[in-house]
Amino acid sequence: MSFELKSFLVSLPNLPGVYRMIGADETVLYVGKARDLKKRVTSYFNKTGLSPRIQLMVAKIARVDITVTRTEAEALLLENNLIKSLNPRYNILFRDDKSYPYLMISGHAAPRLAYYRGTQDKKSRYFGPYPNAWAVRETVNLVQRVFRLRTCEDSVFANRSRPCLLFQIRRCSGPCVNAISREDYALDVRRAVLFLEGKEDELLNDLTARMQSAAEKLEFEQAAFYRNQIQNLAKVREQQVIDKESDRDADVVAAMQAQGLWCVSLAMVRGGRHLGDRHFLPKNTEEVSGPEVLEAFVAQHYQDKPIPSLIIVNQTFDTHALVEWLSGQAGRKIQIIRNPQGERKVWLAMAEQGAQIAISQQLAQTASQEARLTALRDALDMPSLSRIECFDISHTMGEATVASCVVYDQGKMQSSEYRRYNISGITPGDDYAAMREALTRRYRKLQETASEGEGKRPDLVLIDGGTGQLYIAREVMAELGISDIELIGVAKGPERKAGLEELVFTDASTRHLKPDDPALHLIQTIRDEAHRFAITGHRARRGKARTHSSLEDVPGVGPARRKTLLERFGGLQGVKGASVETLAEVTGISRELAQRIYDALH
Repeated sequence: MSFELKSFLVSLPNLPGVYRMIGADETVLYVGKARDLKKRVTSYFNKTGLSPRIQLMVAKIARVDITVTRTEAEALLLENNLIKSLNPRYNILFRDDKSYPYLMISGHAAPRLAYYRGTQDKKSRYFGPYPNAWAVRETVNLVQRVFRLRTCEDSVFANRSRPCLLFQIRRCSGPCVNAISREDYALDVRRAVLFLEGKEDELLNDLTARMQSAAEKLEFEQAAFYRNQIQNLAKVREQQVIDKESDRDADVVAAMQAQGLWCVSLAMVRGGRHLGDRHFLPKNTEEVSGPEVLEAFVAQHYQDKPIPSLIIVNQTFDTHALVEWLSGQAGRKIQIIRNPQGERKVWLAMAEQGAQIAISQQLAQTASQEARLTALRDALDMPSLSRIECFDISHTMGEATVASCVVYDQGKMQSSEYRRYNISGITPGDDYAAMREALTRRYRKLQETASEGEGKRPDLVLIDGGTGQLYIAREVMAELGISDIELIGVAKGPERKAGLEELVFTDASTRHLKPDDPALHLIQTIRDEAHRFAITGHRARRGKARTHSSLEDVPGVGPARRKTLLERFGGLQGVKGASVETLAEVTGISRELAQRIYDALH
């Protein structure tokens, strides 16, 4: 070590704080928190009781930096921030960058039911969060079927002259054409809110009373409508309610291990109703315990995620600092319980089972990927093949050309390493020139950083195309002085059918693999991903180019007026189709400005 260990340990205070283990190359190896820095840091340098993993880490430590905090909860917050920004090699890491989706009921006069992800405003109501988009859409479909709230965009709603298909199939009550009174629609919205809040008893009592009232008035069709609502809600309640004694929000968190792989299963419960599950596979979990995994998950996950009032866990660990920190984050008291009773105990067991299933699926997927990679190594006689990059070109009649580069490494697609290249300055539709530019930009940069030890070199580059594209790739590599990367073209074959792909090699030879060959399946997977990534990039670029509104060039039409016009007429085409008189009817648009707008668009 580059510092005097004994004097350093003696100088440590008996105070809460955060410590950082730093290697000789200034890399942060580990970040930890402590109630007592002196006791915790000193324990690492005791020669007994350390796991081989921790012993290896300690051997790499060049120095230890500390930060004293006022409380252990404050240390926990700092620890999480540092782990997120530094990604230390020896910390258990959970990657969950995606925000959670919500179900929204908008604040309009005729509220809209919608899937929502993003910043929330005060006018609308939000329910969730949900673990994934599928769970939100399932709930939207259910609420739409039972309560018949609108789901259409505002621009569509404002310009309807007759009800849409959803009205015909009884999935919407038609507020756009006043097929339902504002009062009755507001009542349906209120019932939907009660349902989403888990207040089924109040809702069912209301519907039952209305059904009986309608029957007494001999309004049998209306009574049947309420009866059907009651039956649908009863089925949902029977299937989804997990805690009949409480309507509080809860997360059920279970950490399980099998064959060296850890998984944390998160079951989300809101208003007593199970909204769905999400599974997390942490990194850096060699020789760690269940309590360590679970504590790391709770600390990292809830740093920027909604915190329910109750968190149910399946591992025992010291929760004092976590509870204090979570309560401070949420602004209310948070509970973490280890031994739930009743239905909550059953649900914890189900979460554990879900984690085990997720582990089995991951192991099966890993085995499948390993089998495919092994088959490809054998087929190409490349025993050390590991990293593969694949290129594709996408455009529409030469418009908005985009090249994609996707990466397969460590047995899976590495989406964080994907790259797109916007191609310009070439003859529209010239795929060869586009491929040349993309390859040159990618591998020139690789060559420039190679001397500094930066950049990962692929073992194999797949080119989506035949002999022509492969020839361009070979030229580019020769110009850049790269001779250690294998190049293979993937042509679609004479009939352009999956399974008939032709592999083209730089020596002009070709080869067909059997349709059921795992090696071909891996090539197809990588090639299809490159194709998908190129198309989505091309569509986004083309859409941006095509939707560049010529309204932006009209003096007097700023962002607010442009937004008003586009919403009023449902898009730029609607604005183009409007007359000067119709344009002048829009709030904030004078007759003179309307004429300028009309002239600019025609």
